[in-house]
Order: sequence, then C-alpha cells, then structure tokens
Amino acid sequence: MNRRLILILVAALVVAVPLSLLAGQVWIDPIAPTTRNAALILFELRLPRAALALVIGAGLGVSGAAMQGYLRNPLADPGLFGIAPGAALGAVLSFWTGYAASVWLLPVFALVGAGGAMALLALIAGREGGVALFTMAGLMIASLAGALTSLAISLSPTPFAMSEIVTWLMGALADRSWREVGIAAPLTLAGVGVLMSAGRGLDALTLGDAAARSLGLEPGRLQARMIVGVGLAVGAAVAVAGVIGFVGLMVPHLVRPLTDRRPSSLMVPSALAGALLLLVADCLCRMLPLSGGELRLGIALSLLGAPFFLKLLLDMRRGLA
Repeated sequence: MNRRLILILVAALVVAVPLSLLAGQVWIDPIAPTTRNAALILFELRLPRAALALVIGAGLGVSGAAMQGYLRNPLADPGLFGIAPGAALGAVLSFWTGYAASVWLLPVFALVGAGGAMALLALIAGREGGVALFTMAGLMIASLAGALTSLAISLSPTPFAMSEIVTWLMGALADRSWREVGIAAPLTLAGVGVLMSAGRGLDALTLGDAAARSLGLEPGRLQARMIVGVGLAVGAAVAVAGVIGFVGLMVPHLVRPLTDRRPSSLMVPSALAGALLLLVADCLCRMLPLSGGELRLGIALSLLGAPFFLKLLLDMRRGLA
C-alpha cells in the first residue's frame, strides 16, 4: 500500500511540476512559445518558485507527520512547538531594525529566531521532560513570540516597515529566486533527515511510554531529534517564504488512511503530498485574476485549512459522543 501511494504521489508531481511552469496569468505554450521572454519567465521566475514550493511543502509535511506521531495528537501542527512563531519574530525584527534591506539578513534573522525558540524549548522541557511538558512549553513559546511580534508591529518605526511586516507574515513564494532555494533546500533536507531517523522511535512511542522505554527508546534523544528536525525544516520555510500554516496539519490526515498508520510509514508520503499541495496551491494563487496582485499563499492555505481543522474537530466530537 505504501509503495503504491508513493508511486501515485511521484507520478502526480511529475505531471504537476511542468504544468506549474506553464500556468499563470501569462500562459506559455510549450510547443510554440510566443510569449516574450518565455525562457526568462520559466527559468528565473517560475522554476525557482516551483522548486521552493516542493522543498518547503516536503519539510512542512514531514514535520506535521512527525509531530502528530510524537505528541500522539492528530491535531498537532508545526506551529505548536513555537518554532514557526520564533522564526517569524526573528524576521519581523529584521524589518523593524531595517536589516531586511540586505537580502541575506532576513533569512538569517528568521533562522536565528527559530534557533532561539528551539534552544528555549529544549531548556524548558529538559532531557527527560514528558510530552505534556513539551507541548505546554511549545505553546508558551508560541504565545510569547506572537505577543512580541504584535508588539514589534505596533511599534513599527515607519508605516512602510509595518506594511512590509504584515505583507511578509501572510506568506508567499512570489518574487523568490534561486538564492532562497539555496538557503531552504540544505536546511530542509537536514531537518527531514533528522526526522526520518526518529521514525522507529515514534513507532515505539505509539505503544505507550512504558512499552517504548522497554524497547530501548531514549526519550531525551528522541525529543532532541524532534526539536532539531522540526526547527530546521520549519525555520527554513519561514525564513524564505513567511508564515505558511496548516500544511503540516492537513497532509498527514490526507495520506494516513492510505498507509498502515505507523509514523515512520507516514513520513515519505507526507513529504510528497506536502510538496504537491504547496505546488498546486501556489500555482492556483498565481492564476487567480485579482486586481491588487496575486492571492498570498499563506492566506489561501489558511482559508483551506480552517474548514479542514473544523471538520477534524467535529469528527472527533462525534467519535466521543
């Protein structure tokens, strides 16, 4: 079942990637391209944007699957750890201080914010902290980072800085280049690799804490892998694209019924499905004819993710009834 699902998702990506390069407000005919500067549009605008969608989507998908397995909570999302809000706070401070004018400093600030949130989470939860303490620490960090972000917006030195902060927080892949791909790809790959290595530990955790320990699971080591893996994958995404939510929540739920439901079996399909979801969503945002520009990707996924989240809550409520 897993192998068939992976093949289907790979085939869907093989079809979706070239279509995403041709589609947009300016369509390109692959047989007889008549669009002016078609090669420039393809290789300098749309190809890096598609590559970034694949990279970020895969990282967020794997992060969501790993988090739901670690917390044993189907409603878990990468933003729950506080790492995404921490990265967003770092990026907002780069706008607030004016350092975002340098193309390299905005991602650096975001990554430092993610790293700070990771370090704080590890410090509060400790090596032997349980899942409940880990979750509460993540929620506290997310709340603190959100409050500081709001404070930075309210104290923006100029209206232009405030506008840039709010626009960036909406999340988008527009105007991204190969530079952003070069920043996000190695960090995301490293994060995904760390989370994949935690797969067997997450499988053991589904049996319960006591059973997992009897199988040789070291909670501190698994917790460290989760912090580092999610921090790298989510921090890289926020660093180059802003805040893009709900991918890590929706994707594991969509593919879980098609797997054996073990966390380790869910990671690769979640990576592929996350890449596909973000690629298709970004393509649709680019195609929608809006007078004020294209729809921001973060807004589009929130409009899709909020009803999905509500459906999950209603399904859980019916199950408890």
